[in-house]
Amino acid sequence: MTVTISRLYNSHADARAAVQALEIAGIKHNDISILASNADNWYAKDTKPTLVPDRDLDGKDDRAEGARTGAGIGAAVGGTAGLLAGLGLMAIPGVGPVVAAGWLVATLTGAAAVGTAGGIVGALSQAGVSPEDADVYAESIRRGGALVSVKVEEAERARVQALMDKSSVNAGNRAAMYRKDGWQRFDPAAPTYSADQVKKERELYRL
Repeated sequence: MTVTISRLYNSHADARAAVQALEIAGIKHNDISILASNADNWYAKDTKPTLVPDRDLDGKDDRAEGARTGAGIGAAVGGTAGLLAGLGLMAIPGVGPVVAAGWLVATLTGAAAVGTAGGIVGALSQAGVSPEDADVYAESIRRGGALVSVKVEEAERARVQALMDKSSVNAGNRAAMYRKDGWQRFDPAAPTYSADQVKKERELYRL
């Protein structure tokens, strides 16, 4: 039986590290998805969605970098390149700009296209995330966080969870933190976060 395991991260860097750890452990990149807020413009691309190879997440096309250097990251881009080579920008109602790759992208795109209530919450629920966790994940991405979701066989659950838990956020604790400020659930009509707001939010987590 296939199960979906999702974990929340404070930043794209933490989520990227989790993806790389999963791939090194032998998880196929086709079974992994990543969604990371781009509210602080860390992933500088054109404003319209576009998928280009950017495995090192420096906002530059790896193919061009590889051509200049003759080696390095550009040499790794190809049929066997990992999930991070296919990152692209997309906009999610209520969340704002995100950098995404993997199997969740099609679900999210479809939800946005048909105006599914909750958009990202509905898409995550459809992917196997509980409605309660989907609310927290969506709100966390809105506030500058990132999400990694993996499809694995039940026998692999414990191993994959251990890998993903190393730098992940406890969703229950994060939800409790939000509720202290009056948050109840993800609101797709809420204003998106600015770069300054994301910075302040992350400073709270460090404290």
